[in-house]
Amino acid sequence: MTPNSDQARPLATAPPSEHGTTFPPTDPVNLPTGPLPVAERKQLDKKRLRVLLAGSVGQFIEFYDFSLYGLSALTLATLFFPSDNPAVGLLSTFAAFGVAFFIRPLGGLFFGAIGDRYGRRPVLYITLLTIGVATAGIGLLPTYSQIGVAAPVLLVLCRLLQGFSAGGESVGAPAFVFEHAPKHRRGMWLNITLAATALPSVIGGALILMLSQNLSAEAFEGWGWRVPFLLALPLAAFGLWIRSRTDESDAFKEVQAEQQQSDERQTPIRDAFRENWLKMLQVIMVMGLTAMGFYFLSGYFVSYVQTAGDLSRESSLLANAAAMLLYALLLPIGGIIGDRVGRKPMLIVGAATIAVLAVPAFLLVTSGSLPLAILGQFIFVGAVCIYGGGCYTFFVEIFTTRTRFTSAAVSYNVGYAIFGGTAPFVGTWLVESTGFDASPGVYMAIAAAIVFLVLVFTRIPETHPLKRKPATGVAR
Repeated sequence: MTPNSDQARPLATAPPSEHGTTFPPTDPVNLPTGPLPVAERKQLDKKRLRVLLAGSVGQFIEFYDFSLYGLSALTLATLFFPSDNPAVGLLSTFAAFGVAFFIRPLGGLFFGAIGDRYGRRPVLYITLLTIGVATAGIGLLPTYSQIGVAAPVLLVLCRLLQGFSAGGESVGAPAFVFEHAPKHRRGMWLNITLAATALPSVIGGALILMLSQNLSAEAFEGWGWRVPFLLALPLAAFGLWIRSRTDESDAFKEVQAEQQQSDERQTPIRDAFRENWLKMLQVIMVMGLTAMGFYFLSGYFVSYVQTAGDLSRESSLLANAAAMLLYALLLPIGGIIGDRVGRKPMLIVGAATIAVLAVPAFLLVTSGSLPLAILGQFIFVGAVCIYGGGCYTFFVEIFTTRTRFTSAAVSYNVGYAIFGGTAPFVGTWLVESTGFDASPGVYMAIAAAIVFLVLVFTRIPETHPLKRKPATGVAR
């Protein structure tokens, strides 16, 4: 039996690793079931669940910090980018939003190399602490009326630090969970971890809503908006404690042991680009679509519903919180289906669904009716979660353990920078320049149609270890 064979293996036989060596029968990544004693199986399951909790909690904290900016966009525009034209201030705010995404690939490159050489856990400590400090820093910044142009400059610097950190966290936690997950449940585990990135919009939105309703407008703009940002530090401390209770995966330990015995110097960045350049391009395309969808939902819709849909801040926050909660519930279901049918069918069906439903969904979102705005966001969430049933496992599963962190971090973050970080800015610009409120939906539909054609007519592989063809050469 060859290392890339898809045939079922006897339970008592350990599968070969990507380097041709043999894993022990208890390896948690490559053998989902096996003849383990009950006590050992329970201990293994407890270890896995602790990793899943650490990955999910860390992702929640990281993206709570990151999503607060989008939720507070209109307030930040008033305080840091004052202008006679509100649209100009909002565009400036979303430009600063996008800046954080364009440094994410550098963060991915930096933290990816560390993660592939020294381990995933050190990276996950650094990224969580860094974004906690940067987010609390935003909460402490003086405004434009207090220090002038230095205020938006400092805000952009804090966003750059957030983006650099998110470049490592956004891939580090999924890769860490992936390497501990049972092979036949990777989709569910990865999507539970990524679903945690939607909950910050629910919690953060509820917190902002509570503050805005219980404070006067002057008090909220004076200090109330700062409270959610300042909570970042205690949340980061809690996340660090959770992550201190985990271990590196057996898959990474095995690769690290092999590299220590080898005379060849380890070069994660060079190896990633030399061995995986085509796969990295594929990940940029695949993840770019979900990045656009996610940041329309989490970074744009709150202000979009207020400006294009003429609803109040409270109504827009309520609608978006409901949509993000549905996203958190549906995404793991998409992962479960992806574990059954494979990653590529979910990608193809999801891209087609987004292409068909994006414009109707955006028309409902801007209807001026709260129930219809919620319905429109629900429709959009359903389409995005079908696609997410394949993409969130695909982007780490396509790479081998040795170069997974670097390869996935760079390609994922480039996709998110190009398509996710620009989504709120492009959406705002399209509405202002065309006068058509649903024009961002047209933009989303066109992007989804292009990705659909790429998926159908190019050689993007199936990465599910039990569904793919032997020749794909993707990671086990």
